[in-house]
Amino acid sequence: MKDNFYPGSYQTIIDKALAALQAEHITERIWTRDYTVWKPSPAEISNRLGWLDSPWNMGDRLTEIKSVVESVRHDGYRQALLLGMGGSSLGPETFRKVFGVKPGYLELAMLDSTDPATVLSLARSLDLSRTLFIVSTKSGGTVETFSFMKYFYNQVLAALGPEEAGRHFIAITDPGSGIADWAERLHFRHTFLNNPDIGGRFSVLSCFGLVPGALIGLDIGWLLALARAEGKREKASSDDKSAVFSTGHKGEGEKISPPGGSQKDSGAQPGKAVISAALLGATLGELAKAGRDKATFFISPQIESFGAWLEQLIAESTGKDGQGILPIVGEPPGSPEVYGDDRVFINVSIGEDKRRHDLLAALHQAGHPVIALSMEEPYALGGEILRWELATAVAGQRLGINPFDQPNVEAAKVLARQMVAAYRDKGKLPEEMPAWSSEALDIYGDVTSLKNFLGQAKAGDYIALQAYVEPTEEMDMALANLRLRIRDRYRLATTVGYGPRYLHSTGQLHKGDRGAGLFIQITADDREDAPIPDEPGQSSSSITFGALKAAQAMGDRQALINSGRRVIRLHFRENLLRELERMTFDIKDELP
Repeated sequence: MKDNFYPGSYQTIIDKALAALQAEHITERIWTRDYTVWKPSPAEISNRLGWLDSPWNMGDRLTEIKSVVESVRHDGYRQALLLGMGGSSLGPETFRKVFGVKPGYLELAMLDSTDPATVLSLARSLDLSRTLFIVSTKSGGTVETFSFMKYFYNQVLAALGPEEAGRHFIAITDPGSGIADWAERLHFRHTFLNNPDIGGRFSVLSCFGLVPGALIGLDIGWLLALARAEGKREKASSDDKSAVFSTGHKGEGEKISPPGGSQKDSGAQPGKAVISAALLGATLGELAKAGRDKATFFISPQIESFGAWLEQLIAESTGKDGQGILPIVGEPPGSPEVYGDDRVFINVSIGEDKRRHDLLAALHQAGHPVIALSMEEPYALGGEILRWELATAVAGQRLGINPFDQPNVEAAKVLARQMVAAYRDKGKLPEEMPAWSSEALDIYGDVTSLKNFLGQAKAGDYIALQAYVEPTEEMDMALANLRLRIRDRYRLATTVGYGPRYLHSTGQLHKGDRGAGLFIQITADDREDAPIPDEPGQSSSSITFGALKAAQAMGDRQALINSGRRVIRLHFRENLLRELERMTFDIKDELP
């Protein structure tokens, strides 16, 4: 299968954007690390472009990585738990779900939730004597990661003693970070110091992604080789203007045809065999400016987890300065009638997967722009990662923003820290008065029902479900059903994120975009809790995981309110799944 490109009526504006990229030599300047592509100042740009070199430079680190992996295997380790958030966990999660675990290597799990039931469930599932903990944080100061490290270090210390505890930990971080210092003090088995000029969401082809990948038996050398091949293609296309700066008839791919019919002539042109990052990024940027700012992904099941990585890359990079491209991943497909005119559809398939062919044809016929990308086999992810990183950089240029900073992320962190300080001072979080209460549910906000809250929505808005609860299969299903009812009833794009995970993924866009979101925060009483040690190796604790999670939810909600966003909080004191199901059917009953 080949890439295909169907811009529909947006062909002209995309052609103009590509002409501007050519006239300003944008792709060449990106490869030469010219910060003026995005802003007149180098701040948070010049020191964030190291990802361009990763496919080449990381080859020098393969011996180090493989040596540590072999030593861990030799010592009998069978499990690994990655402690990290956002860019530190989403790439490794993708690798684990796409490639599985090679026989003889380590079963890998990720912890990126402060939900106490999640922490405790993982702790009870581990054989500590055979588990390696990967403390992964660029800054070294991520509160969630440091809390996880303290908790599990104490668990290993109690089980195995001080002489053995440190050997069960490795760190991946930037030089000079706080975690690097703790790794030395606690005698970690190894510390991988990453290139500090790589931002978290662009770091998957560096130590942050490759070390966990090697632990599951991934051939990281081949992954990097395919990334280099993509980089070579993109660099070469900078010189071949017909390869980058054309949207049609340059080596036709498969045409999308409606079932039983021929391709409709609606301004769409069959695209190139390989869509360049320049074309992909320019298209997403221009469509967003034209109102189609909801990039809706359909992804083959085998590589479906790639969507979570894409979600962070696009949302955190483009959602700022009143701009934003909202990635929609995991939303169940629907007929063209349930979608508004704010969508662009992107199908990412692998091998000969054609399951979305008829749907893409119907969406194209209905006037929606459609992009179809294909991968030959799983290791092609190496090249696909680099293509999307480059495309995101180009999209940022078209939107006039810096795609490498995250100016609004700190707002929620500051407010959460204030909540934590209040908890440590008074032993409880600040109290809020609900707008409406029942035996099972409290509603916080300016309205007294979910129906009234959703009634504020208008065309072009989106609904974000933010669930500060334990992520389980049952909860996944309940949230999927709720988002589907909302989408079909209101014809609005929907997203789902577990807190605090989404704070490191889509949280920047929520506060930095044009304000089109309606945020439904879902919280619940914790059935059990776990203390967070104040220091590694100490038993004293001034806060629990449950309190930290609640503080993060309160801090983010207040940050959204301060940014003028529309927010409702649904707090379930009992029967969470049953009450969510009831709300879902209430929305269904409102269908005309």
